[in-house]
Amino acid sequence: MTLQAGERPPQPAPSTRTPLMKLVAATKHFPITRGVILQKRVGTVHAVDSVDLEVYPGETVGLVGETGSGKSTTARLITKLLDVTEGQVIFDGQDITHLSRRKMRPLRRDIQMIFQDPYASLNPRKTVGSIIGEPMRIHKTVPRDGIKKEVQQLMERVGLNPEHYNRYPHEFSGGQRQRVGVARALALRPRLIVADEPVSALDVSVQAQVLNLLEDLQEEFNLTYVFIAHDLSVVKHMSDRVAVMYLGQIVETAPSETLYKDPKHPYTGALLSAVPLPDPRLVLQRRRIILEGDVPSPIDPPSGCRFHPRCPRTIEVAEREGLGRVHPRCRDEEPELRPFLPGQVAACHFPLEERVIPAADGS
Repeated sequence: MTLQAGERPPQPAPSTRTPLMKLVAATKHFPITRGVILQKRVGTVHAVDSVDLEVYPGETVGLVGETGSGKSTTARLITKLLDVTEGQVIFDGQDITHLSRRKMRPLRRDIQMIFQDPYASLNPRKTVGSIIGEPMRIHKTVPRDGIKKEVQQLMERVGLNPEHYNRYPHEFSGGQRQRVGVARALALRPRLIVADEPVSALDVSVQAQVLNLLEDLQEEFNLTYVFIAHDLSVVKHMSDRVAVMYLGQIVETAPSETLYKDPKHPYTGALLSAVPLPDPRLVLQRRRIILEGDVPSPIDPPSGCRFHPRCPRTIEVAEREGLGRVHPRCRDEEPELRPFLPGQVAACHFPLEERVIPAADGS
């Protein structure tokens, strides 16, 4: 089969494969306390609630949603930087939910993370050579006398000058610092990399360079990505499958092409309707969905469907049936993820019935 420029090779059907990483009803709640000495719990932040997510070897799963939807917390649950309050984290068939730090240490080689802010995530007191080589020293994957050579080869592979081995992070540009972060994540040849908005702090021209680098590295090292971003165009370019989060829950998951052409959840439709299009004619064809109000507080999530206070779909259905401005089912009954098109699931009582965004070719 011949692939066109920029086209991603087809992935095998998920049902025929074993997930490399799996979250099962993963939940993370942060307590709210009052008092300095005798701290009293006065509330709970529902950062992530009952998230099920599977990531298969060699694929890229995009994670999208508004600020505060729980994307970064989910990333930290995957990498075990945070422990789940409830649920399971499974990696390569092994339940790692309650592993101690000592038992988890060998698995750190297989699970790495690229952070959003390349400056904040790099130690300003260490040279980039030391930063990239530190994982090799800790895990003893490379002899001490060979670390410098290995680091310089890695720097060259990610587009950095190997002669800058002894420079400090502040001596690099933002894009170069993110390349240092990529090199550090690659140092142990991991199987899974969680990229938490790796290009959101970079200029647009530099974003393209880093994204192309990540795609090249994925092919070269057979990497699996969980890719978090705000820019839906970037997610479409990078991802095989996309999961949409809202207020701590996954509301829709689908193959990238399916999600962008035929979303089912009204929140997904609203996000896609805001994506800029290069052709003004396509903009006129598109039905724009405007969301009113702000994201509700994760301290006290709404009952039923968490999206119902802002959902134009529930208003449309309720008014059509003469039930006011919010359909009682949306207000009282929490929707479950249910299947639609192949590989697509969405948690909505009244899913979208039509496209809300035309394809790039206008079809």
